[in-house]
Amino acid sequence: MFRGSPFHLVDPSPWPVMASLCAFLVAGGLIFMMHLNMTFLLFLGCFLLSLVSFMWWRDVVREASYLGFHMFKVQQGLRLGMLFFIVSEVFFFFGFFWTLFHSGLVPVVDIGAVWPPFYLAVLDPLGVPLLNTVVLLCSGVTVTYSHHSVLQYNYWGSVLGLAFTLGLGAFFTGLQGMEYYESSFNISDSIYGSVFFMATGFHGFHVIVGSLFLGVSLFRMLMGHLPGFQHVGYECAIWYWHFVDVVWIFLYVSLYWWGSM
Repeated sequence: MFRGSPFHLVDPSPWPVMASLCAFLVAGGLIFMMHLNMTFLLFLGCFLLSLVSFMWWRDVVREASYLGFHMFKVQQGLRLGMLFFIVSEVFFFFGFFWTLFHSGLVPVVDIGAVWPPFYLAVLDPLGVPLLNTVVLLCSGVTVTYSHHSVLQYNYWGSVLGLAFTLGLGAFFTGLQGMEYYESSFNISDSIYGSVFFMATGFHGFHVIVGSLFLGVSLFRMLMGHLPGFQHVGYECAIWYWHFVDVVWIFLYVSLYWWGSM
């Protein structure tokens, strides 16, 4: 870092190029899995990408917590970067909602000109989906309580609130898996099945990623890395988790409730 500069000039790092190579390996593994039914490259790519990500974020944590490189301007940049990332995720899910309403408002003759298709037994929106909604909204409340506890230097309140959030996230993921297992249709059953499993599946993937994000924050909290005046990583994890909450509300209303009418 140059004297008089508020920005962190990072040292040369091998992780960006290695992460790119691992991502390429994951993409190639997907192609091999879909065309040749070979999963080894996919699992190898995912493992290596996870390992590189861990090493990269370890360096970021060390620069922030031990070396003191993340000054106010750097924190502003990290928050802005996370905000832009969430905006990109909004557009990602916007594509699924566009497909849902495009197919549902004017259903084609191939599916009986009705929505949902007449031959599908769709899920009851007042059953497991409603329970999942309550669970995820409660997790938003507990993570907010944890954040306020961090701001007030309430150690046990912040730890317990975050631990409850992780438990609720795991419960949500388990319920979603049970819902998939007991569903009478699959991703190949018309456009409804494709949209349902793609949208809820990617949302479930985001819940898992958010749980990992919060899990790392809990570990850092236990290690004393998150003081009340500087916890940008935890704030970004909370933003991401609230984004997951909001996406699920839209999914519940449009896919489960409206889609079952």
